[in-house]
Amino acid sequence: MTTDRIIIKKDGSLEVPENPVIPFIEGDGIGPEIFSVLMVVINASVDAAYNGKRKIKWKEFPAGEKGFKNTESWLPEETVNAVKEYVVAVKGPLTTPVGEGIRSLNVQLRQSLDLYANIRPVRHFPLVPSPMKKPHHVNMVIFRENTEDVYAGIEWEAGSNDAKEMISIIEKRTGISLPHDSGIGIKPVSERKTKRLVARAISFALENDFPSVTLMHKGNIMKFTEGAFRKWGYETAENMFAEKTLTEDDLYDSYKGSCPEGMVVIKDRIADNLFQEILLRPESYHVIAAPNLNGDYLSDALAAQVGGLGIAPGANVGDHCAVFEAVHGTAPLLAGKDIANPLSLILSGVMMLEYMGWKEAAAMIEKAVEDTLKKGRVTNDLAVQMKGAVEVKCSEFGKEIINNLS
Repeated sequence: MTTDRIIIKKDGSLEVPENPVIPFIEGDGIGPEIFSVLMVVINASVDAAYNGKRKIKWKEFPAGEKGFKNTESWLPEETVNAVKEYVVAVKGPLTTPVGEGIRSLNVQLRQSLDLYANIRPVRHFPLVPSPMKKPHHVNMVIFRENTEDVYAGIEWEAGSNDAKEMISIIEKRTGISLPHDSGIGIKPVSERKTKRLVARAISFALENDFPSVTLMHKGNIMKFTEGAFRKWGYETAENMFAEKTLTEDDLYDSYKGSCPEGMVVIKDRIADNLFQEILLRPESYHVIAAPNLNGDYLSDALAAQVGGLGIAPGANVGDHCAVFEAVHGTAPLLAGKDIANPLSLILSGVMMLEYMGWKEAAAMIEKAVEDTLKKGRVTNDLAVQMKGAVEVKCSEFGKEIINNLS
């Protein structure tokens, strides 16, 4: 292949050249510091894994504060188009502008590129501080629908003419009387978007030998949105994966509670119950498919169980491109001090390499991260909680990981 662009083939697989261009958004606040560490770690792992035969060509595109400074746009069209063109991109945390008409640059990017699956793997690394007694029991991957639900941002301010009109329509259609000083929001959940999200979650479970996919919902209350999410999820399993999936009833009625090899159990849990379950029985849950808001809450709660957002990776994936990102904020109070924890972005880089099919380099980084944590040479946020740990700077932490590549 002579091109330096990654190409998505008709079957959805990637054609990756030896030296692909990867667009990056450096990010705001601590973004430049953690991104510089990501870059040197990935470069070193790719070089080591493939004996110098592969190399990433990093290409920066602005967004956030740098985008506004350079182009007077928080999310320049050039940047969005670059992700479309090069298929795979990585980004640091972005500032959400106040009063600029965009609720969140992250949401805007996901919706602009139809990155409908927010994927958040959650696992515990040995010795990382946790409030849980058995954090090693947590090994889950959240598939959160990324483009609709309340994140569609359809709402009207209390007291506005539009809000009053919507209240009037609701009263006429349903007989339900709402306070006239209510703000009004609409929560769309569609069949097409639900089914493509659940299909991706089930495919992932099958490809990675996870024994179950759980549909998270509040269908006992919101029957035509979250209840529909549950219904459409089961329909997806039955219509697209009939030979590879079974329900919990099937599991106990036909298989005495023991899932056959190569099969995936499809189950569902009401949202509030699932929050209890991930605390009491985390080992019983593996891949979770959820509407946008539920998935947002759950993925952050799970991250807290294994050490916090500072070590939580994430990806936004669609049918035509993917963006890998740090899931935490810009942490402006830490910016410029070289003390931030770069692990969230580094582990998101691991996800990127796996997505590209460069699994050898990804595995090297993950092992090196684990070895570095075991040696207790960590950034401030972890050092203050780990007995006997040695605090290192953000940039030094990257060097520690590189030293442990093998």
